[in-house]
Amino acid sequence: MNYKIVVNKEYLYDKNDFQNRKLKKVKNILGEEFLLESRTLNAYLALKEYLAKQSIFITITSGYRTLEKQEEIIKDFQDRYGDDYTKQYVALPNTSEHHTGLCFDVALIIDDKVILENNEAMKYESTWQHIFEILSLFGLILRYPKGKEAITSYQYEPWHFRYVSKNTASIIMKNHLTLEEYDKIYHKSGILLVDKPKGLTSRDIVNQVSKIFDTTKVGHNGTLDPMATGLLVITINKATKINEYLTATDKEYIATVEVGYETNTFDKTGKVINKENQEIDINELKRVISTFPREYEQTVPVYSAIKKSGKKLYEYAREGQEVELPKRKVLIKELELLDSKKCEFTFRAVVSKGTYIRSLVQDIGKELNLYCTLSELKRTRQGKFLLEDAVAFHDVTVQTPLLSIGESLSFPLIHLDKETYDKVKNGMAIPNKYLVEKKVLLVYDNFLAIYEKKQDRLVACKILN
Repeated sequence: MNYKIVVNKEYLYDKNDFQNRKLKKVKNILGEEFLLESRTLNAYLALKEYLAKQSIFITITSGYRTLEKQEEIIKDFQDRYGDDYTKQYVALPNTSEHHTGLCFDVALIIDDKVILENNEAMKYESTWQHIFEILSLFGLILRYPKGKEAITSYQYEPWHFRYVSKNTASIIMKNHLTLEEYDKIYHKSGILLVDKPKGLTSRDIVNQVSKIFDTTKVGHNGTLDPMATGLLVITINKATKINEYLTATDKEYIATVEVGYETNTFDKTGKVINKENQEIDINELKRVISTFPREYEQTVPVYSAIKKSGKKLYEYAREGQEVELPKRKVLIKELELLDSKKCEFTFRAVVSKGTYIRSLVQDIGKELNLYCTLSELKRTRQGKFLLEDAVAFHDVTVQTPLLSIGESLSFPLIHLDKETYDKVKNGMAIPNKYLVEKKVLLVYDNFLAIYEKKQDRLVACKILN
């Protein structure tokens, strides 16, 4: 259920957006019964209880409406006020917020009297203002605020509240936004390139980006350990659906290795388990490095999140349990020695998906007959994305530009005609009239879909909307 969805004259009500909605009944002080979406109802009841403790009393006067009910309201306004007034101030059937079940109108109860007339209700502006100030505590916003009529297309309505969730309501209130303004600023999809600092996990970065962009639909491609820095590819909203295509690409790293000790984690953060005075033979190091651009079976480090028998390897390690470590076929595409000292060396590596640089360091150490430990690691490239194009994590804001899905994928992009779009949106196969060789990104307005060639047809891989 999308609690942030906009319904207005530009974004029409679509019943498909509300398939999982649960409507519940509520009665007002006059004995009238209304329907509200369940979390919206809870917010209304909590607000009502909170205000009552301050001797401010409200009651619901309108909630969910069917399209037919909206048509009745329109006819009533036409009869009473005429067509011009109705067109200006009354929502058409497909543009009313009341079809969502996420909004409701309330009336003040003053001296045991329900104030139903709008003109009379407007006399209690100070009371309304007090209510506005606490709405976000309950995940509610004033849907049509004063001074924003040109944006919302509706006159100021101090009695019309809308549920959007607490965090979103807080953002809207703090920044004095309408839902339309919030939608344009926050409702975006794309790829964010972040330069990860030391000390934070990849999940830490995802959690913070989730807060910044006010969405739970955030993912990353390729975990970086807390000690590692560099490029982290973050996907937001619709872009999370292309993670598998971004993760599959090769990666480039700059790694620094210290010689003479070994830890249980294969990196500097672990517990030292072996130690000996050792020095590097530069000629032997160059020889070993030259042999490594190859495919081989790499042992996964025990301190990793790879699962065995449904349990993460690091959980076995922390419990002191021995476990047979899985192996992965990896490809070291490039390995270049950048610098060497007596007890330290630095290399650049281009590797396939699933390669652990910590394990690569161990494998190099075994061939050198030295204890080797990863001391620094920086990811400089992932697929077509470069670290030099990334944003420092602490500089990321909701205004930070995102890369589009189209420019992030290495697929041809084709704009569809309406007839083909009608088939593609339902996942139907289509003739390969575009002469696609492998995969293709199909676009129609804001609609995106990935299709692939199967014989002489294009078949759906993923619908991104």
